Amino acid sequence: MVPPRTVKPRRPSTSSKLCVVIGCDTFGPDVNGAAKFAERLASGLVERGHEVHVVAPSPTGKPMTRTEVHEGQPMTVHRLRSWRWIFHDWMRFALPWEIRPESAKILDRVKPDVVHFQSHIMVGNGLSAEAQKRGIRLVGTNHFMPENLVDFIPLPRGLESWLTRRLWNAAARIFGRAESVTTPTRRAADFLEENTHLTDVHAISCGIDAHHYTPNFGSELGNRIVFVGRVTGEKKLDVLIRAVSQLDPALDAHLEIVGGGDLLVAHRALAAQLGMSDRVHFTGYASEEDLKKALTEAKLFAMPSIAELQSIATMEAMATALPVVGANAMALPHLVHDGENGFLFEPNNVDDLVEKLTRVLTMDPQRLDEMKRASLKFIRGHDITRTLDTFEALYRGEHVVDPDPELTDD
Repeated sequence: MVPPRTVKPRRPSTSSKLCVVIGCDTFGPDVNGAAKFAERLASGLVERGHEVHVVAPSPTGKPMTRTEVHEGQPMTVHRLRSWRWIFHDWMRFALPWEIRPESAKILDRVKPDVVHFQSHIMVGNGLSAEAQKRGIRLVGTNHFMPENLVDFIPLPRGLESWLTRRLWNAAARIFGRAESVTTPTRRAADFLEENTHLTDVHAISCGIDAHHYTPNFGSELGNRIVFVGRVTGEKKLDVLIRAVSQLDPALDAHLEIVGGGDLLVAHRALAAQLGMSDRVHFTGYASEEDLKKALTEAKLFAMPSIAELQSIATMEAMATALPVVGANAMALPHLVHDGENGFLFEPNNVDDLVEKLTRVLTMDPQRLDEMKRASLKFIRGHDITRTLDTFEALYRGEHVVDPDPELTDD
């Protein structure tokens, strides 16, 4: 833990327009849950009349400050000089000794009411250190699990636990600077507190605007299973592909994997090896429109990942009224109510996944509609309006009660 601030953060008026700086290691056009949350948070704040600045690595490597449009809203984005991480298919990072002086320049010019950093790894570290020096209110949000990073650092197996401890120690130190720390679910908050010894971590859903998605209650849906997300190790897509290969051929089930990643080639090879090339379809990175279309045309959504702190992709599926079959791991049980809007399966257990997929694919239409409507009901507790209201209160230094996503208006 770092010592308390010597300068008390300014407290903006509860009715004033806020100036917010959001610091990210990943931001659009990156495609992942943390980037998507940061985009939706920034655009929602702009729509409410606040001044928003985003600090993030440049997607081209070249530093620049410009107005960018994300989620339909214009905002100022300060792009830091960046370098590509050679062990990852798209990740870019800024250098620590450049982040701090650039952060200092931005903060001195913008003079924000609050800095909200989305990661402690790179940008959040330098930006929060400079904000703390200036007595600017700090809010930190954690989207990180060690599995998200360790897989992309080539280390001998014996050193993985050493690196994991170092990463959690860094998280404790850097999030310890913040007046408020948040993460998307209660399970994720407990996980963060356990590994960092931080206390009073807020559980605030990433939020979603369900009106942007199109449910399909038609009776002509084929047995199409869809997954949306990064094609990478912690997603455990090999488990899903093997499970689909073991489904009864009479079901004529097809799997669509929407997303790109470092294991795309390997998983294509696995599908071919299992004789599934005609039944497992890889779209690669898809546009928002194509992603929504894939959800609307599916019968169920599968999420075999073991490292979800919330899973925006699963929330998008629920907003499309899809039943979900998900791993009983980390935060997925917050979204998948077993037997109501889908089923949970034992992580990495192919046979259990086969059984749960079969249950949904053979379900009678009335029971299937009940599950679809349950997904729509449960997603209402994750309304983006609640999320924005809560963060606005934290930005103003107000006491907040974490929204309970289980409380929905029937």
